[in-house]
Amino acid sequence: MQVLIAEELGFCFGVRDALAVARSIDDAHTVTVHGELVHNEAVLHELDARGFLRQREDARAVPPTPRVLVTAHGISERERARLLAAGKVLIDTTCPLVTRAHVAAQELARDGRFVVVLGKRDHVEVRGIVEDLAACAVVERDSEVETWPSQRLGVVCQTTLPSHLAQARLAAIRARNATADVRFVDTVCDPTKRRMRAVAALAPRVDAFVVVGGRNSNNTRQLAELAAAQGVRTLHVQGAADLDPSWFRGCRVVGLGAGTSTLDATIAAVRDKLEQITA
Repeated sequence: MQVLIAEELGFCFGVRDALAVARSIDDAHTVTVHGELVHNEAVLHELDARGFLRQREDARAVPPTPRVLVTAHGISERERARLLAAGKVLIDTTCPLVTRAHVAAQELARDGRFVVVLGKRDHVEVRGIVEDLAACAVVERDSEVETWPSQRLGVVCQTTLPSHLAQARLAAIRARNATADVRFVDTVCDPTKRRMRAVAALAPRVDAFVVVGGRNSNNTRQLAELAAAQGVRTLHVQGAADLDPSWFRGCRVVGLGAGTSTLDATIAAVRDKLEQITA
């Protein structure tokens, strides 16, 4: 069995930078992480072991520590102001590409447009965007596209939404709102696009595909769904321990990809295990 590696996989710069900041903090017990630094169980265990406190993204209680670490997923300006008003010092690791999505949504709103956000409504990034909008809609599925009363619409995307889904939903919005002026700002991040292209290019060459990443990682799940949609047997694993040699019976070539929150060491361990299975 041959193992082929996707050309783009693993940590994006936003996640890598956020983790580097967290690892540079010595007095971790004085810091509350606002949610999950990354959607990766191994990283979360590491931070818990070092003494960081962790608070759910949607929790309204004031963090008990003097400092709060804002994750790469970002927060709304409303939440930022609430934390500052409570006297907290913010350690901000918001990915600049997430900030770009926030700015785009705000600019569309200031332009008098009803803002439509394409993405998962319960995702921390999407919540951060919509909390600063007076009126908006979140479209998670094609069936949720409506004919909105506004004749001026603005559309942005969750940064990890696959481009083909964004374009399909944008087309549906234009069709359902045929007389409206629709302005689309493509806020899907480039690392997401590159990883999606890499999986799409590799999938036709393999008998099975293994995608590595956290269970709660949206972009990892999207990578797995993309491979499966191309008719390839696909396995989403969090680490090497999830690999069952019997699953690969009859496979000659296996593809390996990983989400943007997956540690290099985790990818290497999965690759080693696959090569052991091959041997």
